[in-house]
Amino acid sequence: MKANYGYKDGSGDFFITVDTDLCNGCGDCTTACPAGVLELVENGYDIDAETPIAAVMKEHSKKIKYSCMPCKPAAGYAIADLPCVKACSPGAMEHSW
Repeated sequence: MKANYGYKDGSGDFFITVDTDLCNGCGDCTTACPAGVLELVENGYDIDAETPIAAVMKEHSKKIKYSCMPCKPAAGYAIADLPCVKACSPGAMEHSW
């Protein structure tokens, strides 16, 4: 399942998506994020799951556009270059912008 954290407004879609089937709860994305946007939480998407998953902290979910701005890809940079995405070895992390 893909868990979307963020919002959509008149200027665009601003979501961080975590694929809960791929996330192994390693926490590498949480330490790689310079803004401290991510945390590990109990996997509420899979009843049998004992491994935590990455999630956006509640206080950042409605301001992702601003919290993630220092890492936002500039011209010539791809989403794959974001620190959290690069740190996610199973490929469970995506950004919408």
